[in-house]
Amino acid sequence: MKNHPFALLRTAFAAAALAFAAVPAALAQNAPVEELGQRLLDRDDTVFLMLDHQAGLMQIVNDIDPTQLRRNVAAKGKVAEFFGIPVIASTSVPEGPNGPLIPEVLENAPSAEVIDRAGPINAWDDARIRTAVEATGRNTIVISGILTSVCVAFPAIEMAAEGYHVIAAIDASGDYSDLASQTTIARLQQAGVVVESTFSILSQIHDTWDEENTPLMAEAYSLVTPEYGAVLESYFATAQPSN
Repeated sequence: MKNHPFALLRTAFAAAALAFAAVPAALAQNAPVEELGQRLLDRDDTVFLMLDHQAGLMQIVNDIDPTQLRRNVAAKGKVAEFFGIPVIASTSVPEGPNGPLIPEVLENAPSAEVIDRAGPINAWDDARIRTAVEATGRNTIVISGILTSVCVAFPAIEMAAEGYHVIAAIDASGDYSDLASQTTIARLQQAGVVVESTFSILSQIHDTWDEENTPLMAEAYSLVTPEYGAVLESYFATAQPSN
């Protein structure tokens, strides 16, 4: 008995559907862990890349409170300085309307290397920034900047394509609208960039409470979320030995 042509087509389509359904699982099994975002950062393999946190650009940030953005940048700088994480900061035409680097960067990370760009919008197109990153010998890049949709997205996407483990500190970055920020987050994730909060990034760097880092980390966490600072104040007050 001959098979009906439509029955053969249905069988072929069903087989193709099963084959395509198996592709993502096969890719996931073979893909490096870093590509899947299943690895926490290693602070000894990490570089902070802070791009275009400039006074003029701060004025067009609308997706996050600018004061909180500044506090998050300060917290990142403070923790990087304490743990010896290299900080590379860059500005775009700082003598123009974009304005100078905001003080929170160098006040908290005085060891940061600052590279002023006169031309390239994409910081990764500047050979000096590439050289500075490569000189650290580190592969995990925590990137933040203003605007998220340009100054963060452009280099982050290219660095991820070149094999770096790229993490976007999304609330240490800012954009001109919520929509711009949301579409950029989607684009970053499509490119394999991990998108995380400053608090999460700091906690991964922190790793464990000990007597040496407790005061510094308490201060950094309090910058990111004052409510948590109140919790710590309460704890430290009650933990003091009574006379």
